[in-house]
Amino acid sequence: MIKAVLFDFDGTLADTAPDLGHALNRQRIARGLTELPITQIRPVASAGARGLLKLGFNIKPGDNGYESMREEFLDFYTQRLCHDTCLFPGIEALLNQLETMNLPWGIVTNKPSRFAHPIIKTLGLAQRVACVICGDETAHTKPHPEPLLIASEKMTVSPPHCIYLGDDIRDVQASLAAGMQPIVARYGYLGNDQPPETWGAQHLIDHPEELLAHL
Repeated sequence: MIKAVLFDFDGTLADTAPDLGHALNRQRIARGLTELPITQIRPVASAGARGLLKLGFNIKPGDNGYESMREEFLDFYTQRLCHDTCLFPGIEALLNQLETMNLPWGIVTNKPSRFAHPIIKTLGLAQRVACVICGDETAHTKPHPEPLLIASEKMTVSPPHCIYLGDDIRDVQASLAAGMQPIVARYGYLGNDQPPETWGAQHLIDHPEELLAHL
């Protein structure tokens, strides 16, 4: 019996790609490069600065100049955290249904707290969410199960009674390792070379409200 629902944030609960993409394109324009379309940015948005800088400049951690590029990207992102970011269509209706059913819901994200918490507040979720676990608030990040286990402990719901909805293979890996039921948000960013059907989740959904059928 499902007693709680946990969500990944970027690409599952909120469409943050437009504002992340704006920061990347601001860097590209400053260097005389053309803007990248959102269709190219969206699939790697869940990977944050690392994934976006690889996309925009073919630069990765350890490369000369990466850290300064990363800091610039994060500075630009901070200036425009929640300008075009919004909940995915159907998420508000899903959350309303969960609350009507007295099912608590939480957020487990690898996104650092200095970005996640202000966005969650701006989107009007801060007073509704049962718990928020960010990437810099635990010793390990997904795909390690620790963040999910901490969330289940905070919600006082044992892992087998939790669903975790995410749009990345790391979400499925973390969920399975934590003993939770993973469900893939096929409407999300899906930023992995492997098709989501191969990630190991038994269920995939194309719209947030389809989650209700699994409760």
